[in-house]
Amino acid sequence: MIITSKVVIYALASALLFGISTPAAKLLLGTVHPAILAGLLYCGAGMGIAIYRQVIALTAQGAREVPLSRRQLPWLAGAVCAGGIAGPLLLMAGLARTGAATSSLLLTLEGAATAIMAWFIFHENFDRRIALGMVFLVAGAATLGWSGTPSLDSVAGPLLIVSACLAWGLDNNLTRRVSLSDPLQVVQIKGLVAGPFNLALGLALGGTLPTVAIMLMAGFIGLVGYGISLALFVFALRGLGAARTGAYFSTAPFFGATAAVIALGEPLTAQLVIAGLLMAAGVWLHLSEHHEHTHTHEPTAHAHPHTHDEHHDHAHGPGDPPGERHTHAHTHAPLTHSHPHTPDMHHAHRHGRLRSMLGTGGVKKD
Repeated sequence: MIITSKVVIYALASALLFGISTPAAKLLLGTVHPAILAGLLYCGAGMGIAIYRQVIALTAQGAREVPLSRRQLPWLAGAVCAGGIAGPLLLMAGLARTGAATSSLLLTLEGAATAIMAWFIFHENFDRRIALGMVFLVAGAATLGWSGTPSLDSVAGPLLIVSACLAWGLDNNLTRRVSLSDPLQVVQIKGLVAGPFNLALGLALGGTLPTVAIMLMAGFIGLVGYGISLALFVFALRGLGAARTGAYFSTAPFFGATAAVIALGEPLTAQLVIAGLLMAAGVWLHLSEHHEHTHTHEPTAHAHPHTHDEHHDHAHGPGDPPGERHTHAHTHAPLTHSHPHTPDMHHAHRHGRLRSMLGTGGVKKD
């Protein structure tokens, strides 16, 4: 069975938009402090998505996304603190102590950090095929980031960058916990918190605000490369889980390098070709995953847009919306069955860890 669902397209589109935003943002780095630029990008994402949410609130019809609930706020707060505040702060401190070659290679660890946390802390299932695919994707990103022999003259700098990758990995896993809620609201909050923080950080480090034209340009890049990209990432988290979504997102550097070749006239190198082949192998291993076994859905109650299918075979009350697709609070009764699935928000069940690790990616019976 080949995974061809739209959530994979969301994950790859998220990587594409973020990837192509990198060379666009790179054009501004010569005139804008890195932390100031990060703040402007986040602000563009948060403000742009906030405006778009207001527009669709007035015009949208049919099933609507569910707003964040109070019990989800701690998860989102953790994600914002880890990915929007701690991550950039650790990165800035690490970059000041680490060479460019070492930094580029260490930043490829975000995907691996996301996967390891998802597998061993948040208990997402995986097998040898998925693990090998992750290895290929990280190897491709590392190949792309190679710019000479790395130097570890200072241990503190690399450790800070690794810590930043761990913070972003935690961010991805915590965001998955709120992915059934409105992705646009999640992006809006992240952007409007992380943006001002990074601006304040940049000013504290001696940076200055650029011209209005550059701020508008950075804001637009942030809306596309951070805002829309992150919204698609959250949609993908719903259907794929954090590890698999992070794996697909690891292709972002390849998309960015390809965009630089096309738009900026940078040379097509053997390094880019090799990285592309490694990443293509990793994506193929994930796309061709077949995970099927008998599993039991525990009783649960939540709300999200859905249609009535095998997993949503519930009765409607007089106040529930008619037609499909629709949104309302509903309860899942216990259900035991077998079918191909990924660790989406309806398949967060535990697996026998040893059997998952030694599996071949084919049909497994727990």
